[in-house]
Amino acid sequence: MAHEDDAQQAVPNTPGALGDGVTRRRPLRERHVEETVEVAVPVRTAYNQWTQFKTFPRFSAVVRGVEQIRPTVTAWTIGYGPLRHRFAVEIVEQDPDAYLAWRALAQNPSHQGEVEFRPTESGGTAITVRMLLEPQGAARILTRSSRAARLTARLVRGELVNFKEFIEGLGREGGAWRGIIRNGRVQHDHPEPPRSRVAQWPVG
Repeated sequence: MAHEDDAQQAVPNTPGALGDGVTRRRPLRERHVEETVEVAVPVRTAYNQWTQFKTFPRFSAVVRGVEQIRPTVTAWTIGYGPLRHRFAVEIVEQDPDAYLAWRALAQNPSHQGEVEFRPTESGGTAITVRMLLEPQGAARILTRSSRAARLTARLVRGELVNFKEFIEGLGREGGAWRGIIRNGRVQHDHPEPPRSRVAQWPVG
């Protein structure tokens, strides 16, 4: 289970900007899919639970397993029935309580995505996921079709609804990772300790 780092301060939830004046990277200037769901828990709770990647199989219809490869790289296994597909994902940007962006490292098919967390007037959280499919070869033609986009959107929507039911059922997060990532690198407030003392990425 991940440890919580409450010493990290949440980044102000201003689209495209960080509290230190640095402009946040926006990887998805174009996108194939955008879906939003509102959950009845505060932003901090929703964000904290989302960062517990190893718990995704507990609510997801397609995620079968998640494991850590490197500090910002995880391997995801997805599938239906006996079919399985495994691919690596790199977290390229991450701001506590606000934003997370990733890119798949697989070549065929490949994709990138982002998720934003915004407070609602009712005290809950609006979670928006955007994805851009970047297939190679013949798969490129398939993903350009409106049918493929609709299927992907339906899948993303279903996963968001599953997460909503999961976190609302829990009522609180099961862990958290409050670190900041820039360009695929974890930002450290203090000099990095010897490698033997560096904690593993807390994904579950």
